[in-house]
Amino acid sequence: MNGFLPISKQDMLGRGWDYVDFVYITGDSYVDHPSFGASIITRVLENKGYKVAVLSQPDWKNKQDFMQFGKPRLGFFITSGNIDSMVAHYTAAKRLRHDDAYTAGGAAGKRPDRAVIVYSKMVKSIYPDSPVIIGGLEASLRRFAHYDYWDDKIRPSILIDSGADLLTFGMGENQTIEIAERLNNGESITEMRDILGTCYACPTVETTYEGVECPSFENVCSNKKEYAKSCRIQQDEQDHIRGRIVKQKHGKTMIVQNKPMPPLTQKELDWVYSLPYMRAYHPSYEKLGGVPGIREVEFSITHNRGCFGACNFCSIAFHQGRYVTTRSKKSIMIEAEKLTHMPNFKGYIHDIGGPTANFRRPSCDMQIDKGLCKGKKCLAPKPCPNLAVDHSEYLDILRDVRQINGIKKVFIRSGIRYDYLLEDEDDTFFKELVEHHVSGQLKVAPEHCSAAVLDKMGKPHIEAYINFSRRYFSYTDEVNKEQYLVPYLMSSHPGSTIDDAVELALFLKKNHIRPEQVQDFYPTPGTISTCMFYTGLDPYTMEEVYVAKSEHDKALQRALLQYFNPKNHHLVEEALCRAKRFDLIGNSSKCLIKPSRQFQQKRDFTKHKNNKSNNKFKGKKRK
Repeated sequence: MNGFLPISKQDMLGRGWDYVDFVYITGDSYVDHPSFGASIITRVLENKGYKVAVLSQPDWKNKQDFMQFGKPRLGFFITSGNIDSMVAHYTAAKRLRHDDAYTAGGAAGKRPDRAVIVYSKMVKSIYPDSPVIIGGLEASLRRFAHYDYWDDKIRPSILIDSGADLLTFGMGENQTIEIAERLNNGESITEMRDILGTCYACPTVETTYEGVECPSFENVCSNKKEYAKSCRIQQDEQDHIRGRIVKQKHGKTMIVQNKPMPPLTQKELDWVYSLPYMRAYHPSYEKLGGVPGIREVEFSITHNRGCFGACNFCSIAFHQGRYVTTRSKKSIMIEAEKLTHMPNFKGYIHDIGGPTANFRRPSCDMQIDKGLCKGKKCLAPKPCPNLAVDHSEYLDILRDVRQINGIKKVFIRSGIRYDYLLEDEDDTFFKELVEHHVSGQLKVAPEHCSAAVLDKMGKPHIEAYINFSRRYFSYTDEVNKEQYLVPYLMSSHPGSTIDDAVELALFLKKNHIRPEQVQDFYPTPGTISTCMFYTGLDPYTMEEVYVAKSEHDKALQRALLQYFNPKNHHLVEEALCRAKRFDLIGNSSKCLIKPSRQFQQKRDFTKHKNNKSNNKFKGKKRK
């Protein structure tokens, strides 16, 4: 028998079980690796003594598929998988994707749209009295009334839509353990209204007096200012130290979010990552070619959680939280040693990182007792004066992992915050990053160059990137290596006008940057940027924000970032004409593109018309 958890009734019986305590339903193919949330939660439950079966990508049109393990003794845990099912299915242009990295063989269509809702409703139709707990990214980001980009409307809390009994948000280990223990002790799921890091629905007459109430579902549907207020309240209370209970009325039902669960301590994190993961996809997928999503993380190590960078378009702050916690050096070394004994290991650790690789401590000491500042960012638009910067522990870990027998290289691929790195007066880490931990190219995320756009993104101004790139290439020259910077760029983020996109195109031309890929802003639930996209308002200032919403307007901005591609010529020309930047259409080196025949003809016609008009006045005497 392999070391994976049961995925079929046959597997269950093979273990000598005639029942399971929990069925864990996931929209992903089953991968038992600590980079997959489903793997962590199921191993945590197993470690606590529960019999757990994994129901991976069930046929949502077939009740029998959901019944193969029978009714579990304690209940169902349900997730869409590592990513949102709608993001897995659709591009930012709402076009259907043709593959799915988290499905065996990369096949698309193995999970339904809005997987958490579909799975939950199916379970409730079969076992109406069985507890259903939803979690993971899809559920966590939809815990309140939220703008749904794919429907282009406000949808209610996913607790309402799914009919689930309880929702866990954030990194759910401790919530899951407490829920399981209380169910095992005979407590009803409907009585569990005090577990940190969970949301529940109750009649409004039973609502707790504690906390803060944000505008109701009905109000946010009818008034965009109310939606913006709601977004700000929810974001501001997402702190495990100072955060309060948050409530939102949906008709006669109240959605109640308890205070966030404190992040795992270092000891708890070490325990979670010490569990007996197989670090592979289930062998039943071998004939399909395996699960593509594991390739990038198979030989990677997570050393931290949380991100105080908190970019406005990123869901990490609302889901995982801004408070940074880390594993011990010993725990990381043990995992690195394990990798060297894996059959496919070639000597290269792809990453020792996390949401932001170079965070090994909270951003300042004050937040340890008081929490992170409400409505402020640690790094943008400029680093906070209280910022504490220290790369010494991270550097020590990287050095020692490099010395493990069998390890040739240790790369950092999960991304670094270069603005944080620049604040370190000791450049030792920066130099060793360049010399030892870059696999030919380092990916960083300036996203844009316009200060106005970067402010709406919650990112540092472009001067930080320019400073970083100069030092990066200087250090690269010192070690005589040919290495590159690959900047991530985003088009059509709220606040970005055609003029801003032109500014970015000129910046790229000046710095000889030709991005192969450009990401359109994707309005996913639970982010400040999505709130701006829907409302046209900045929830922190209530000022109006320009939003490019039509597909054509987005295409114009995206084309400008790849102005050099002949396929984009007509779009770039149209964009420059809209911006009245005719000076950038021509044959000089300062221009972005050469004029098309149609543009040249139009310009010649206009010039001829103007000359003809001017000739009428030549030689005439004044009266």
